[in-house]
Formats: sequence, structure tokens, C-alpha cells
Amino acid sequence: MTSKESAEERKLRFQSMTSYERQVLLRKKMKSEGLEEGSGVKPLSSYNQEEILELIEITRCIPGLNTLPKVNSGN
Repeated sequence: MTSKESAEERKLRFQSMTSYERQVLLRKKMKSEGLEEGSGVKPLSSYNQEEILELIEITRCIPGLNTLPKVNSGN
């Protein structure tokens, strides 16, 4: 992304990417932020709010992520 794009443009860009391309993009962004896959949120850490919101926006564009099966807790 070389210039500011609207939320709709960003959504279309992410939807046009393959799953693998989105994964690579997320991993690259996480690495640039010093995060590791599976590291979770560190307590008392300060994160850049804008970066977190951007990652949330990216994940909203990934089909199937919001429809993951629920885990049965055995109840």
C-alpha cells in the first residue's frame, strides 16, 4: 500500500488476494511489529492501536475466519 486507501478499497484488495498471500502479509506485518505466531497478547504491553485495528480489518476480509466451528466444551 503506497498511498492512503479507503476501507472499501482495502477490503477489495484483501478479498482479491489468495489465502496464502494474506497469510504472508499478516506474518510480515507481525514480524515487523516483533510479534510471533501464537504469542498472544502480552500483559501490560503497549501496542500501536492503529496497527491492531489494521490487523483486525485484514482478518475481517478473510472468508471463513468468522465461521470457524465452535469447540464443544463437553457440557
